[in-house]
Amino acid sequence: MITVTNLAIQFGKKTLYKDVNLKFTSGNIYGIIGANGAGKSTLLRAISGDLEPNKGTIEMLPGERMSVLEQDHFKYDAYSVMDTVLMGHQPLWKNMKERETLYAKDEMTEEDGVRAADLEMAFAEMNGWEAESEAAQLLQNLDVKEEQHYAQMSDISNNEKVRVMLAKALFGHPDNLLLDEPTNDLDLDTVQWLEEYLSNLEQCVLVVSHDRHFLDAVSTQTVDIDFGKVTLFSGNYSFWYESSQLALRQAQNQKMKAEEKRKQLEEFIRRFSANVAKSKQTTSRKKMLEKLNVEEITPSTRKYPGIIFSMEREPGTQILEVEGLKALDADGTVLFDNVNFTIEKGQKTVFLSHNPKAMTALFEIINGNREADAGTYKWGVTITTAYLPLDNTEFFKSEMNLVDWLSQFGTGNEVMMKSFLGRMLFKDEDIQKKVCVLSGGEKMRCMIARMQLKNANCLILDTPTNHLDLESIQAFNNNLISFKGNILFASHDHEFINTVADRIIELTPKGTIDKLTTYDDYIYDEAIKAKKAEMYA
Repeated sequence: MITVTNLAIQFGKKTLYKDVNLKFTSGNIYGIIGANGAGKSTLLRAISGDLEPNKGTIEMLPGERMSVLEQDHFKYDAYSVMDTVLMGHQPLWKNMKERETLYAKDEMTEEDGVRAADLEMAFAEMNGWEAESEAAQLLQNLDVKEEQHYAQMSDISNNEKVRVMLAKALFGHPDNLLLDEPTNDLDLDTVQWLEEYLSNLEQCVLVVSHDRHFLDAVSTQTVDIDFGKVTLFSGNYSFWYESSQLALRQAQNQKMKAEEKRKQLEEFIRRFSANVAKSKQTTSRKKMLEKLNVEEITPSTRKYPGIIFSMEREPGTQILEVEGLKALDADGTVLFDNVNFTIEKGQKTVFLSHNPKAMTALFEIINGNREADAGTYKWGVTITTAYLPLDNTEFFKSEMNLVDWLSQFGTGNEVMMKSFLGRMLFKDEDIQKKVCVLSGGEKMRCMIARMQLKNANCLILDTPTNHLDLESIQAFNNNLISFKGNILFASHDHEFINTVADRIIELTPKGTIDKLTTYDDYIYDEAIKAKKAEMYA
């Protein structure tokens, strides 16, 4: 359990929040949400002891242990992968090191013998004999191969380091677990495993994430940072989002009477509770929705960008035909081979693969930026495309301001360009920035504005939610659902895929798995699981 009392955090003259009083209890998973800059990660840093608050106290129960998902992926380069994970349980690690030192002595004193006996007892109580086995299982579940378990951290890839650091945080069943963006750089299968793992924990977990499906799947309660306050709500992200939108609409309807509002909110809670009760989500299992009440439902100050894609021309019946396509990685690895598909009018297709480079290679090929190693592709004559690449670095090597930069990609005047930037929440002072100094999220919003200028009838999106906050992801997602043209995309966002895609094509070294279905049905289809095992073998 973690108790936060009268917490206040301020940077210079800016107060993030004050008078924060919260109690985080065992058996609950708290999803922490808020706009970029609201202080989500700062709250975790304060609770972990990494940041000294300006005021207030943070306490755990005596004897409890806290574990934190660390962000410094180079901190443990001098250690092996296995030792790094074991260090996640510091009392056990210190015990192991002290035992090693004692047993390395040529001669042990009587005092050493007594100490060794105490250490052995504590080691057994901490489940030390099974520690390496447990650590190895965590690593395996997080897709760190067995041959890497005793490799040096400095010798593994950054993607593998991310997974090792997550295994370190989870190791040893800490009483309190703090996770800041735990799904970053994880593939969809690993995220699904993490959802199930956390759902079965009985400890106290605090998590910051931009993955809406992940938050919905694991959260029993939502911590919203807004209005300069930190407020605790029962329910998951979807409940918070839908209820805050309902409250906003009510606030805008000045004529609605208080009793009408209350009835509408109560009906919303009833319907939402009934829907969740049918699911397997943690929120239902913990029965937290029983505590929902009307008073918790308030409008949010969040601003959602105006992402609106429109088509200049109606597409014909021929969209895209791909025959025998093959792509190799720089080291000769087969990314995909024997890829054949025809995109039909109006289809929204997500591309999957165990190797994320496969989707990027496909998109680069069909956009004419890369040669295929074999095969052909052909676009219909009526098709116009707008492409959002995974790597946008080359677009921002410029000293231009935002208006001049965006003007390169459209024929409108300055007022029109400012309008498109305004939709993407760039204020007057922002548009004079040089594009080379923009943050990752700002660059992505610029790229989306660029796409909107094209009025294309086919959108190609390579991992479009990268660097975006929850509000931008939600707005992007909502518009793609209603878009009438074709969409070809890749994503690590479960909710994004499940709500947008009506067709799934998985790229493998032996061909494709192609299915007209939703993502949820796809991942639980036993026939598809068997097919995937065959195609990746």
